[in-house]
Amino acid sequence: MHNDSSLGQVISLSAKHPLLEVPDAPPDPGAGPAVLRDAVLAQPFDGAATGFVLACLPYSTAPVLWVQDRMSRRENGRLYGAGLPAMGFVGRVLRVEVSHPRDVLWAMEEGAACAGLAAVVGEIHGAPPVLDFTATKRLALRSEAAGVPVWLIRSGDPGTLSAARERWRVGSVRSVDNRFDAQAPGAPLWEAELFRARSRSPGTWIAAHDPRARDRADRLRFLSRFGDGPVATDHGAAADVAG
Repeated sequence: MHNDSSLGQVISLSAKHPLLEVPDAPPDPGAGPAVLRDAVLAQPFDGAATGFVLACLPYSTAPVLWVQDRMSRRENGRLYGAGLPAMGFVGRVLRVEVSHPRDVLWAMEEGAACAGLAAVVGEIHGAPPVLDFTATKRLALRSEAAGVPVWLIRSGDPGTLSAARERWRVGSVRSVDNRFDAQAPGAPLWEAELFRARSRSPGTWIAAHDPRARDRADRLRFLSRFGDGPVATDHGAAADVAG
């Protein structure tokens, strides 16, 4: 059975979901005006949120400011610089390590005011008192005023309030099959749940990353978790998964 969506896209619905509604068009994190976005780890010690954020960053040679507190370094590890090109990252990372979450927030606010940066990424573990709604509101306003995208990676977060315009929960799922070695992992796949947003309805997708693509919309493709396949004709890594 085929249903036409309001966007003129066609999806195939399996017999298992005869009453399934046509989903919205896939999201494009990072598109549009610069805003604050949250990436919450779905489970501890999972690098999916870091990979997801890297895939969402602008394709730019301008530097990215990346700030971590002490607990984030212990829980999530540090960025492995030599591996960034394999993720399709072409810029430079200005990595800042601090002890306290308040220093992460201060550095992020200062970085968000610098138009020479491609983006600002901060990592904070848990729900420290300084990471309240007011602090995230300041980050959101600074990002929008300066036009610098800001991502806050939150590990061990119990679900505290945030002024982020989009809030994602990201976890790893089984990778794409490796066509050269069935015993080796293939391209990464992530389950990405948009559980709060100002500009679109929440939803959950499987995100496929193609590091060879320069355009952000091609680097990160979203597949519907329901029905038989993606909501639109796809290419690249996502098409490999759907096919």
